[in-house]
Amino acid sequence: MEDTCELRQAVLTWLEQARSLPSIPQAVTDAALATEPEFDAVINAVVDAAPRSEHRDLYGKFDGDWLPRWPTLLGGSGLGDATRLVAQGARVPVEEVADSFVAFCTAPAPPLEDWLLLRADVPEGTHVPMGHYTLQAFTADELRQMGPVPALHHLRPGALDLDLLAGALFIHAASPRESTRAGHWFGHRGPRAEAEHWRALLPLILWSCEPLRVEAVFEVERGRRFGLRPDDVITTIQTYVGRDGMEEDVEVRETGTFHVTPEELPRLKAFCTAVTARIDAVMGGEASGRRLPKRRARRLERAARHLLWAYQRTFSDYGVWEQEADELHLDYVIALEALMISPDDEEHEEISKNIRTRASALFLTPDHREEAKEVVRKAYSARSKYVHGDVLREHKGTDQLDQLRELRLTARQVILRWLVLTPSDTSDLVPILDSAVAGTDRERSIDEPLCSFFAATPPHALPPDAVPA
Repeated sequence: MEDTCELRQAVLTWLEQARSLPSIPQAVTDAALATEPEFDAVINAVVDAAPRSEHRDLYGKFDGDWLPRWPTLLGGSGLGDATRLVAQGARVPVEEVADSFVAFCTAPAPPLEDWLLLRADVPEGTHVPMGHYTLQAFTADELRQMGPVPALHHLRPGALDLDLLAGALFIHAASPRESTRAGHWFGHRGPRAEAEHWRALLPLILWSCEPLRVEAVFEVERGRRFGLRPDDVITTIQTYVGRDGMEEDVEVRETGTFHVTPEELPRLKAFCTAVTARIDAVMGGEASGRRLPKRRARRLERAARHLLWAYQRTFSDYGVWEQEADELHLDYVIALEALMISPDDEEHEEISKNIRTRASALFLTPDHREEAKEVVRKAYSARSKYVHGDVLREHKGTDQLDQLRELRLTARQVILRWLVLTPSDTSDLVPILDSAVAGTDRERSIDEPLCSFFAATPPHALPPDAVPA
């Protein structure tokens, strides 16, 4: 306790002397502050209160000696920002800064987490466990606690307006990587977000037909670093009329069309829990040592990744770049092929036929089976022309977007139904679908399990073929 008190006092003394520092920016950078003689007292107090044996994350090697790293003590803790604000004459709650700095240095290093910001709108307080992941919407104050020195957040120049994120939908989970302290990585290193985190995103996409996109992926160390940058949050301007009749422009977060109401939350939780359990069961085959379960796990991952790659480039129901529409067709067809193809499908024409018939067999009524068959037929034809370099003149414009939307909705249903029906043992779904196409045992093997699933854990809207007559 004595060492902690000395550390707190050292920080208070440091902030007091900061009033005499030059206020010009180049004189109070973290690098410049680290050379101030008074900062040595803070370093020494950190060594006493947080020895390297217990807090290796604070230390680095300098000239052969292990010493606290000034980038961490000034930049990571927020002490550098507090010092600059004091030097500029701002009113800084120095007592809170000192308490936060002591906690930063003496508390165990928090685990690194991956966070995904989704373009969606859900009620604040949403909390849905999804296996390794958690789906959650925070208040602005809860998000403020994720970074260092929450009391300073609103004073920092260029800080992210956390009020924009109240009700924003996040997915978070412990990261398998070591902390890089490099901040934002989406699109710059490592796998793309939808590839890395497909197991969390797939249940949400299967829940609603409204397009869902990842806005940003970033790293969080709770109480130390909240890596989301202001330009990662897509905003728009809305005009409101006040009580005085005057119009006011307000910046708001762009939420897209994926919305969940408080009344829908229990259903969303039940659906995500059920789908996550099925994903986990299939992916458990990776470690089974048996060929078919391992192959089935690879097929699901491949289908999910291609579905999500297409979704990441879908901005609204019909909103895709025309130049990318053909590629999105290809992604959806690959997703269908991954799940519907069999090792015995060797001839090209047999493959396209089998994909059509097996995908359509997953639907509950003859009319919807024919509709699905036609959607897949058109998509496979477009896919073949595209990969062979032909120009798809007849599919451009509105017709192309209509077909792409139909294919997206069909691919969602195929993946969901494949998850519901896929056996958990060493049996495969393909022979069951082929038997159903031939008119054998369809009701017991396909219709009853699907109807039971939709009745117990319905998605946001029941698919048309599952609506009771």
